[in-house]
Amino acid sequence: MTSMPHYRSLQAELETLTTEAFRPELAEIDRLPTLEIARLMNGEDATVPAAVAARLPQIAAAIDAIADRMARGGRLVYAGAGTAGRLGVLDASECPPTFNTDPSEVVGLIAGGPSAMVTSIEGAEDSKELAAGDLAGLGLRADDTVVGVSASGRTPYAIGAVEYARARGALTVGLSCNSDSALAAAADHGIEIVAGPELLTGSTRLKAGTAQKLVLNMLSTITMIRLGKTYGNLMVDVRASNEKLRARSRRIVALATGAADEEIERALAATDGEVKNAILTILGGVDGPTAARLLEESDGHLRAALAAAPR
Repeated sequence: MTSMPHYRSLQAELETLTTEAFRPELAEIDRLPTLEIARLMNGEDATVPAAVAARLPQIAAAIDAIADRMARGGRLVYAGAGTAGRLGVLDASECPPTFNTDPSEVVGLIAGGPSAMVTSIEGAEDSKELAAGDLAGLGLRADDTVVGVSASGRTPYAIGAVEYARARGALTVGLSCNSDSALAAAADHGIEIVAGPELLTGSTRLKAGTAQKLVLNMLSTITMIRLGKTYGNLMVDVRASNEKLRARSRRIVALATGAADEEIERALAATDGEVKNAILTILGGVDGPTAARLLEESDGHLRAALAAAPR
């Protein structure tokens, strides 16, 4: 049971956080018309991109470091509790279909395990040891990157993940929504997106959650661009696992090459449906096996493979 002095200390700490600040001007929000509440909420959300923009240099530096590690075979691991953990799991789960990554390459850890995605696991976020155990279970390596995510910047699970990873030589990033956070201080790269107090006091699934989602989008997407998972702004490593994605694959090949439908179908058939390989067979004038070899030699970078093609 939490002692009264500890409770008061925690309460005092929360009162210093921007994400927990009370806004007296919104104290009557429940009495407003629905449309006015929606306008207020939309206006609050509109401030988030500017808060992210203020930290673009730190975000870019973290991405370059992550990409360097992943190019050597490292993994990208998100670790957080509650909303922050769910956002990390979401971003990780979208990388395989979008960039054809193996599920082990980008991993989302949430305090309390998979069941915490839909159910609050009491006390899980308060354990640094739980984070260390989760990372130990992954067999964390020096080429890996661990991104601790916490709106408050004080969540023990996120801080514990960063501390464990840094002690083992892995790259660490601390993403929070308060200035001078313990999480950012513990990490190699601290990213603090201060979007201000929430519409509902302390409800960090709102602006803080949006800010974290925007940054996670950047971390994974731009890292994959750096790793050659795109050709221009085309998702050439997309995994065609359903009819919609198969149609998207054909469209991507068409946009990249300008080829006729028949030629696109032949190229995809010759490369087992691999979009990047199909583009290379058309633009590079090579067969399927040659395209595969050129891409392997260029570490999957289509532009480099095209430059090395005989044509």
